[in-house]
Amino acid sequence: MPQMKPIDISNPSFRANPFPMFKQWREQTPVVPIRDMLASRAWLVTRYNDVENLLKDDTRFVKNQRSLNQRQIPMPSFIKALQTNMLETDVPDHTRLRGLVHQAFMPRLIAQMHDHVTKLSHQLIDQAIQRGEMDLIKDFAAQIPMTIISEMLGVQEKDRLNFHHWSLKMVSISAPLDGITALPSIYQLAQYLKRLFQEHRQNPRDNLTSALLKAEENGSSLSQDELLGMAGLLLSAGQETTANLIGNGALALLTNPEQLERLKTEPSLMKPAIEELMRFTAPIMIATPRYAAQNVEIAGTSIRQGDVVYAGLGSANHDEQRFENPQNLMLDRENNKHLGFGMGMHYCVGAPLARLEASVAFSVLFERLPNLTLAVKPEELRWARSFVPRGLKALPIKF
Repeated sequence: MPQMKPIDISNPSFRANPFPMFKQWREQTPVVPIRDMLASRAWLVTRYNDVENLLKDDTRFVKNQRSLNQRQIPMPSFIKALQTNMLETDVPDHTRLRGLVHQAFMPRLIAQMHDHVTKLSHQLIDQAIQRGEMDLIKDFAAQIPMTIISEMLGVQEKDRLNFHHWSLKMVSISAPLDGITALPSIYQLAQYLKRLFQEHRQNPRDNLTSALLKAEENGSSLSQDELLGMAGLLLSAGQETTANLIGNGALALLTNPEQLERLKTEPSLMKPAIEELMRFTAPIMIATPRYAAQNVEIAGTSIRQGDVVYAGLGSANHDEQRFENPQNLMLDRENNKHLGFGMGMHYCVGAPLARLEASVAFSVLFERLPNLTLAVKPEELRWARSFVPRGLKALPIKF
């Protein structure tokens, strides 16, 4: 059988509805060669069981490419710093970094943010009503997580417009050209964060930045690069996951009106609804890269040491071998052990915050705008060119 050509999974037309192709791959070619910005050989794993095993296998698949002693692609120091985070590290560094940030994301502390997220959601709806129009992505879904993360880091309100712009440039890279054009914004973001750290060293406050700096002072050896990497991770993962969950989830509900009506009339459905929307809409379509630490085989495909391997979360969550009628949105789905937030030691530390923000966002949105409808046909919507996340460029609505 001839070798498949690497497939471009970042293409917006593919990301609009990747699920039929995922189904074909699961049945015929469960490990697919894909195009990767930085690697010559990259693979996408598509079946649920294989994806789950990949996410939990920290021996044969590592996050830190440097540990394989391979040639590294040259990049500016501030880019390397922003990549020095727990998603790109293995034990023991990962354990240390995760422990430092875990305290800020404990469910008990996240639950205390409920009223604040509710107030913010109402303010955004108020502004939309005053304008008489709304792009649900730009004016609502993206604003909630970016505002919350900015506040957690201690970014002052006067700086947030620039801060949001730089951050969005960083998280929207899906091709080499994107990376080049985003460099000035990423550099400005790194410089701003350095100034923010210095300011909080001199005047500690009750926020995440000061907590991380305090941990450094107590001997946890959190370096300047690790501080930058942690902030960069919170901005990218915290922003994209929640914004896409709210945006993709709103689209799924508006195009499944019977499920939306149930959510409006049965408040107890909200908790399972968030899990089902995370499974169904694939706000994070694939996990961040792993590297084969040795020659391995997955589902009959030979993978060489050093190859990049991606866990296909969106495909795994639509696997018929794991989920009954996975192509259907079922807000009361039982036994919904989806992989949307990952699995194993790299499970998303911000999952409790994403769940809270999304549940509050949907509650406020459909309470305040009960007659919400799409302003365009679903097939006219444009999806962002991206690699790891899957989200809409815009979602114009009428109310």
